[in-house]
This record gives sequence, C-alpha cells and structure tokens, in this order.
Amino acid sequence: MEQSGTRDRCEVNWIVESPEADPLTGHVRWDMGHSLWNGGMALAALTLTPFFTTPAAVVVGLGLTGAMLLLGHSVGFHRLLIHGSFRTTPLMRKFLVWCGTVAGMSGPLWIVKTHDLRDWAQRQPACHDYLAHRRPMLIDAWWQLHCRLDLAHPPRFDVARLETDRFILWLERTWMVQQLPVAGALFLLGGLPFVVWGVFVRVALTVHGHWLVGHLAHRRGPQSWQVADAGVQAHDVPWAGLLTMGEAWHNNHHAYPGSARIGLQPGQSDWGYAFIAVLERFGLAWDVCLPADMPGRAGKLVRVG
Repeated sequence: MEQSGTRDRCEVNWIVESPEADPLTGHVRWDMGHSLWNGGMALAALTLTPFFTTPAAVVVGLGLTGAMLLLGHSVGFHRLLIHGSFRTTPLMRKFLVWCGTVAGMSGPLWIVKTHDLRDWAQRQPACHDYLAHRRPMLIDAWWQLHCRLDLAHPPRFDVARLETDRFILWLERTWMVQQLPVAGALFLLGGLPFVVWGVFVRVALTVHGHWLVGHLAHRRGPQSWQVADAGVQAHDVPWAGLLTMGEAWHNNHHAYPGSARIGLQPGQSDWGYAFIAVLERFGLAWDVCLPADMPGRAGKLVRVG
C-alpha cells in the first residue's frame, strides 16, 4: 500500500465509514473452509508427529515457524499490508506478502478484511462478543478458528488497490496451495519428518498461537494506555513478546496502530521492528512510522501504567 506523509497513520486503512454500519448485531456461523483447514492441520500435527519426528525436523519446523511469523505475519501482513507502517520495494513487498500467505492463516485479502473489521469494531463504543474476544476461552477458540461473524449491517471495505494487484489476487486464490512448494522442498531436504514439522506443525502452531495471544490480549494483562471512546481495550502479553516477534505488546499497538515499532518500552523485544530497521539501513525500507510521527495521537490516550 502506498503511503502519504499527510495520511493519518492510525486510521483503519481499508474500511470506509458509513452511518448504517453496526458492529454489534450479527450471527456467528460455521466457516467450513477455514474450519477444515485449521482443524485438519492440528489433527495432522497431533497424529503424525509421534511417527515422523527427528531432532533436525523439530529444528527446521520451529525455525520456519519463527521465520514465517517474522517475515510474513508480523512484517509482511500486519505492519506493511494492513497498517502501511513503512514502504519498501515492489520485489520485497511481494516476498513479504508471500511469506504472510505461507504462514498459513489465510490469503491476504481475507487477512486484511478480518483484521480491519475487528480493528474498526473495537474502536466503537460497543461491538459483538466475537469481535471483542469476550466469550470464555473454549467458545472463543471455536468461534475464531472455525467460524465467521456475519454482521447484519457491516461497514464497506475499499480494497480496490488490492483487488487490482494480480499477485495479491493470485495469493488469495491459492493460499492453501502455497504450502505445496514448501512441502516439496522440505521433502527433498529431509523426507516426511521435515514435511510434518515444516508444514503441519508449523501451520497448527501459527493459527492456534495467533488465536491464543489475541484472546489474552483482549482479556487481561499489563496496560500502559487506554484509548478514549474505544469499547475494547488491549493488554500486553509479556510471555509471548519474543515468540510473536513483538506483536504481543498489543496495548502499545492499540495506542499507536500505525507504528512500525510495537515494543515501545525498555525490555520489550520487537524482532519485527528490528527487521524493518535492517531493511531501512540498507535502503530497502523508508517512510517508517514511529509514535513520534503521530503527535496528534496523544490526545486520544490516557496513561494508566
């Protein structure tokens, strides 16, 4: 997404506000495609790892999980595609968005719409329990991993810039299939154990870990700020800061949504921002947004920490 130096870096990028939009009224329905995918990956991981596990496969699987979370989910999807918190070259952008797709949660358009619907709804005075992670853990897990929310009056998305990008559309159509070349390379390198850990375990850890941290980040934990007028406030999940490449400092993210840096306090690890800083040093990232670039945001925040 191209950025402008005058754009509000904290806005919800891909939603157009409309008076009739209602974040509260809707029905949770089973999402067959994502349910079978998420459940199938978890089932395959649980049933196959007892028979196809080697030390090298574990290292490869966990290493790929971290790499795809860092390059793909955190940097490529969240900070670049969704929030536009920095700019990069067309080739690097394609690579990072591809990594986000390979992370295995869904295609780029689905991720953008799912994220921004939740982002928009949580900023309203009230929203549906699905969008606030308000239900007990097991119910929320079922809802988030196996269902979707159909709002009676949803907001309108403006994703024309993404829908005219042939690469984005290709990834959206083939996001499940993108695991096949990865699986083929892993099989050549280490046989079935590499495939089991590098695909099934990796995707299962990613989708279930993403839900767990998201659930906790809207339920309990430390806070430094509260956002005025927002019906849903965020919390940090300190134990997951390193594992999520900085994404678990979610209270910071609600405070400064457009910031490329999420770990803002001393000791808050943020490998996602560290990677962006490396890109910037080599001229591969620019227009990197930080909290200092959003001076107007302070008026919407109440310091609580």
